[in-house]
Amino acid sequence: MTEPPLNSDRIPRHIAIIMDGNGRWAQARGISRNEGHKKGLEALRSVIRSANDLGVRWLTLYAFSLENWNRPKLEVASLMGLLERYLEIEIDEVMEKGIRLRSIGRPDRLPKRLQKKVDQAIERTQNNPNMTLVFALSYGGRSEIVDAARKLLRDAELGKIDPESLDEKTFAAYLYDPEVPDPDLLIRTGAELRVSNFLLWQIAYTEIYSTDVMWPDFGERELIDAVRDYQSRERRFGLTSEQVRGARDDSR
Repeated sequence: MTEPPLNSDRIPRHIAIIMDGNGRWAQARGISRNEGHKKGLEALRSVIRSANDLGVRWLTLYAFSLENWNRPKLEVASLMGLLERYLEIEIDEVMEKGIRLRSIGRPDRLPKRLQKKVDQAIERTQNNPNMTLVFALSYGGRSEIVDAARKLLRDAELGKIDPESLDEKTFAAYLYDPEVPDPDLLIRTGAELRVSNFLLWQIAYTEIYSTDVMWPDFGERELIDAVRDYQSRERRFGLTSEQVRGARDDSR
């Protein structure tokens, strides 16, 4: 049975992805975790191209969490090397596709060489007009909220902000990159059902899609399946279905 085409008017503006399953994918095949990460890099290329082709405006990828620093040193070094390799090899295609690169997290923990590569890629692509690709590197959702609170408290002490005027919009301006909109769709590969400290503030009303497919096997078709599932949902943001339908009718 042929699947219906996607509704081009309901493509998620912002998709966030927890890329999980490289290690388990490799273990199931009797190969090293590093080989799994290499295969995951191929999936990364495919998904970035596909998201851009679909018309997604923002794509945020959970590339390396703060908790990942606790993994074996050799695996961490390998992951850092793969990220650096991606930036070196793919930057020309990124430019050709008009993709803009950004990053969020605590970059001070990254190797200096990788930090430089990230900064160079961000600077080189800053004026590109198409999809914005955000890498969450050395990132944790709770840490982002704590870092935002710390900056806000400093400004309050300096009299730059009145604590009584604090609201959600004001607080969000202190997050790592306030320009990035909240995700419409969060995809998690690898069959897990948790958000793993990812974008905790931003996903309050995000639609969540979990798939059994491990990240190395996730590609264009799997991304389309996730978007199709998203399009089948009714986003209510606390309203009733009747209110949502009424608002939709009023806008016509």
